[in-house]
Amino acid sequence: MLGTKLTRRQALGAMAAAGLSAGLYPKVALSQDGKILKVRSYGDITGLDPAFRSGAPEDDVMRNIFPGLATMGPGTEWKWQLDSAVKLEQTDPTHIAFTLMDGLKWSDGEPVTADDVKYSFERFLDPKLEAVYKGDWEALDHVEVIDEKSGVIVLKEAFPPLWNVGLVYGSGRIIPRKATEAMGGRFENTPPAQCGRYFIKEWLPKQRLVLAKNPDWPGEPGAFEEIHIRPIDDEKTGELALESGDIDYTWLSVSSIPRYRQTPPKGGKIEVRPSLAYVWLGMNQEMKPFDQPEVRRAVQHAIDVPTVLEAAYFGAATPATGLIAPGLLGHRAKNIYGYDPDKAREFLAQAGLQGGFECTIDILNKAERIAAAQAVQANLAEVGINATIRQYDSGTFWTIGDEKAGDIWKTIGIQINRFSMQPDPSFATDWFTPEQIGIWNWERWNNPEYGELNKKAKVETDTAKRHDMYVKMQDLMEESGSYVFLTHEAVGIGYSDKIAPALMPNGTPIFYGFKPA
Repeated sequence: MLGTKLTRRQALGAMAAAGLSAGLYPKVALSQDGKILKVRSYGDITGLDPAFRSGAPEDDVMRNIFPGLATMGPGTEWKWQLDSAVKLEQTDPTHIAFTLMDGLKWSDGEPVTADDVKYSFERFLDPKLEAVYKGDWEALDHVEVIDEKSGVIVLKEAFPPLWNVGLVYGSGRIIPRKATEAMGGRFENTPPAQCGRYFIKEWLPKQRLVLAKNPDWPGEPGAFEEIHIRPIDDEKTGELALESGDIDYTWLSVSSIPRYRQTPPKGGKIEVRPSLAYVWLGMNQEMKPFDQPEVRRAVQHAIDVPTVLEAAYFGAATPATGLIAPGLLGHRAKNIYGYDPDKAREFLAQAGLQGGFECTIDILNKAERIAAAQAVQANLAEVGINATIRQYDSGTFWTIGDEKAGDIWKTIGIQINRFSMQPDPSFATDWFTPEQIGIWNWERWNNPEYGELNKKAKVETDTAKRHDMYVKMQDLMEESGSYVFLTHEAVGIGYSDKIAPALMPNGTPIFYGFKPA
């Protein structure tokens, strides 16, 4: 199966492309004095402004260089904990009081203040900024500053997702008002000033990002003097780097989990955590012939999801019933449509395409995605659809549906994609609203009912009603014909037995919490 084995020449070539070489880095991942931690990220940073981050690689860095009032803690249960605040209390459904710890200061020498908190959160609502993650703070009315270190977050209405998303992840990171405004009100990969357990010491694009311990952090310090983050797209390459001792931590490919369960990597350990992420196949409604509902329904019935997952994950992943993973509010019990190639042919005939048609499948150039696309390609061929697979590296793939990045979006037919998740259903559903067309809604699905439900579900405090809203939203997605839900995967973590990783329940790393074993 493509992607399951690499020759030594292929491995060395892939490692060189990812910035791994014997000449640059020693074979032993931890330095002799144990002060350097070397970890893998699945992609390079593309923007460290909390309002415009792309995904997990940025969140993983921002968690170390920008303070938050709170953050998600490590363990097997989802729970938040204080970060740079010594007090964070919801005094009523629309008011949250906070007090910052003493001694917080930015790398330019300025103190971290409650006004910085006000600026950091309120800027998400500035229509001129057009923050990608404005939905995380849409219930915010304002932040009231009481004194230099204290304030109150004032909401327009109750907002349950705030404690699972807005406050504890990237949108809850605090940035410096003065330094950010001096840069024009936003930034990309060069922070105007930093304040965290670590700060960025060096960034070599597509090679490594080096975090150095911040000697001025007033709270509990990180255990390592430096953290070296390597952007390695391919999990298989990351596994080879772990086995050879070039890195201390990596996500494993889902297809490798069965093998590592039987035989852990030499000098290493593995953990398997339930995943919140979701993988799906989407169709662009504005691209012919997918503008016809019958064609989209034909594709839905043509896809044998278990066969696709067996090809991509070797039995280590189970089919999904929607965007929202088991265990979260809003998880659906079952899908509406399933594999039925005869029905697929009937729908193609209704669309006047009984002879089939040609299309493309756009994917990130990763082993699992390639294998999944090939299985989908074979399924489609059985009903007369001839699909060509187009592969992209991570730097390009995450821009193909973005109207501001060029015109590739106009050529997308089918795409197979994976989004990371946070432990609230709103973080799964936010990206498919009408407002996200041309940003993250690459299917260009425009359903006002879905958009309104998404808004109402965020502020609904009745758990049962909120659950039903999210189930209905996923029903609407599937009924549109534009979506085939594939899997939530599983999270495999491989790490050196010389370290003790700090992981959230779904395996998300908290790098500043890693310690020597």
